[in-house]
Order: sequence, then C-alpha cells, then structure tokens
Amino acid sequence: MVDADQTFVIVGGGLAGAKAAETLRAEGFNGRVILIGDERDHPYERPPLSKGYLLGKKDRDSVLVHEPAWYAAHDVELHLGQTVTSIDRDARTVRLGDGTVIRYDKLLLATGSEPRRLDIPGTGLAGVHHLRRLSHSERLRDELKALGRDNGHLVIAGAGWIGLEVAAAARTYGAEVTVVEADPTPLHRVLGPELGQLFADLHTQHGVRFHFGARITEITGQDGMVLAVRTDDGEEHPAHAVLVAIGAAPRAVLAENAGLALVDRADGGGIAVDASLRTSDPDIHAAGDVAAFDHPFLHHRIRVEHWANALNGGPAAARAMLGQQVSYDRIPYFFTDQYDLGMEYSGWAPPGSYDQVVVRGDTGKREFIAFWLSEGRVIAGMNVNVWDVTEPIQELIRSRATVDPDALCDPSVALETLARPRR
Repeated sequence: MVDADQTFVIVGGGLAGAKAAETLRAEGFNGRVILIGDERDHPYERPPLSKGYLLGKKDRDSVLVHEPAWYAAHDVELHLGQTVTSIDRDARTVRLGDGTVIRYDKLLLATGSEPRRLDIPGTGLAGVHHLRRLSHSERLRDELKALGRDNGHLVIAGAGWIGLEVAAAARTYGAEVTVVEADPTPLHRVLGPELGQLFADLHTQHGVRFHFGARITEITGQDGMVLAVRTDDGEEHPAHAVLVAIGAAPRAVLAENAGLALVDRADGGGIAVDASLRTSDPDIHAAGDVAAFDHPFLHHRIRVEHWANALNGGPAAARAMLGQQVSYDRIPYFFTDQYDLGMEYSGWAPPGSYDQVVVRGDTGKREFIAFWLSEGRVIAGMNVNVWDVTEPIQELIRSRATVDPDALCDPSVALETLARPRR
C-alpha cells in the first residue's frame, strides 16, 4: 500500500473528485487526501440542476455526493471556494488563489467543464442565464417561476440535452418557450434526424416553439433587461429571459499552463490521458469532463461530459494513482427526463459512424428501443420509457456480434440472446 506520508491532491469539487477521494479511502490509502474546489458548496451531482432540483422536487442536501460530515470522518481535507492558479510539476506543488502552496505525490485534475458563451451583443443583460452550478440552477428556477406567474417568455439557445430539459421545466412552470437551434432537429448530431424529430414532436406537443436552422445574433434589451432575441435569418423573438445552452468546454487551462498534453479543440479538447487516465506527466491523472481518454474498447480518444463518466472515472483514476492496473473502458452512458419521457442511452455513435437505425417498439407511444448499427453490429442503443435493459444493450455492444435487424426489432426475441455468437 502507498506510504502514509504521501499526499494525494484532487483539484475539482464535483462528482469525479468526490468519488476519487472516497475510493482512495475505500482502497486503504492512509496518506493525506486533499480536495480543492472552487465552489463553496460541498461536492454535488449536476444532473438535478436541470431536472429535479430545477423543478423544486429535490432539496439542496439531496444533490450532495456525501454528507458534509463524511469528509472529516474520512480524513479528507477540504479547501472549498479556492481556485488552483498553477501547477509546478518539477516541485510537485499546486498554488491556490490565496497564495497557499500544497505539495503532492499524486495529483488528480477533475476540473470539469464550463458553459460555452455566445459572443454577441446583449449577453450582459439581466435575465441571460447559463447552467452549470447550484447557484445557476437556483437563479434560473426563480426566473422560471416568475415567467410562469407572469406569462413570460424564455428563449433557449441550443436544443441539446440541457436546453431541452430546461424547456420541459419552463413549460412545467407555465412559461412560454422558444428554442433556437442551428441544426434541423434537436440533438441532431447525437441521435440523427429520425430520433431528433421525436424530441421535437414531444416538446411541440407541450407548447414549445422551435426555430431551426438559425443562430442568435443579438439579445436586445431595455433598462438593462432582456426584451427580445434576433437571429441570423432576420427573425425576432420576444423574450424576458434567455438560456444559453450551446454546449460545454473542458476546463483545461490549468493543465495547459502546466505543459500537459492536450487534445486539439477541433477534436473536442480536454486533457489527453491514456486508458489508465494518466496524463503526459506520470504523477498527474485526469478524470471526468476534462479528460479525453483512449478508450480501449472503442479504439478512439473520446471525452464524455455525462454523469456516469464522472461517477466511474473518478474511482478509476484513484485506483491508478494507487498503482493498480486500470483500463478504463466503460461504455458511455447518459440519461434524461423530460415531461413523461425517460430515456437512457448507451454507446458511442457519432455522425458517420453508423449505417442503419433499427427500432424495437412503438415510437408513436414513445415506448421503444432504438439501435444504431455499423456493418450489422450494434454500436449504441437508446431505451425510451422501457426499463431494465441497459445491461443487455451494453452486453450487445461489447459482444460486437453481427445481428439480424429483424430479430433486433422483434420484442419477442430476448436481447441477451442476440449478444451470443451465432453457430
């Protein structure tokens, strides 16, 4: 076991960092564990910020990864509300914003990601929102309540997962909603046109208006407040508030300034790590949103911005920091809840990687499983209002089995049987 006089430092107070600290203690590490987070809140999970917490169905304590007392009980030293300003790799130290210098033997970067910004006039007006932190969700929740009470209008830039989840919450509060999206359907680059249209129909039936094929070029206001948004096709939409949900960028500046290898921004960005989540410096690992890792199963370098990657990546990095053999090959997984639709997605099917989409079930009733195939092999699956199938879908992906599309879309054929090699 690692010597008791060693110090492991974790930079990042989110799920990945908190689970890494938990794993170090669970694996028997008895040295110092120091967790540094730039928010004053104890580490918390982010999915509720656009779901249950935004809707007022979850309280603040319920989103925490651990109860606050857990950290002292497990001798995890917290530096909350502190920013790490630099890493000295030669001295193996990190410097905090208040000037404190902390030595490390192993360092984990779990700095996450941040919302991308619109570079247009009007983003400084009151009523323009981004969603990443608890404080963002609370401010947005108050705004949605007010919009619903006053028949106000929310315009959302971007029809990705965050944009759609907030649209559903806004309609639940009674606000008017318009979503502006450059692509022809929601989630176009993730789900393709057929399945993206399903989400368009879902939201349209709940009163959301979509403006596809356009980008916001200006947010206009009066007396410092949002008044409307203008798009590049000459349209103008009334607005009392705007949510910018055009994606997230990895927070890799700290790593970049330290000279660690990064992935080009055109390829998704992030800190380049191997399958054990080790960076170009053997004493530094990275996990969560910021890590672009060589996936042993997919044979691609990928960066995943979803809850499950933080949940599993933090512990994987912690074990690697302890010297254990780690090959992080989790199948990417994410989920969403919008109105009465619940969905889980497993796999990796970027545009151009698949040649067929097969559906099992009834898309009209929104109870089905969709499969993305490449040369007859399932590379991703999405179950909508169909439950307890994530494990067989992931087994089917891992099997690399060539499947009969007719059997795949037949509900009477158990998915487990399709993962078995044909005789």
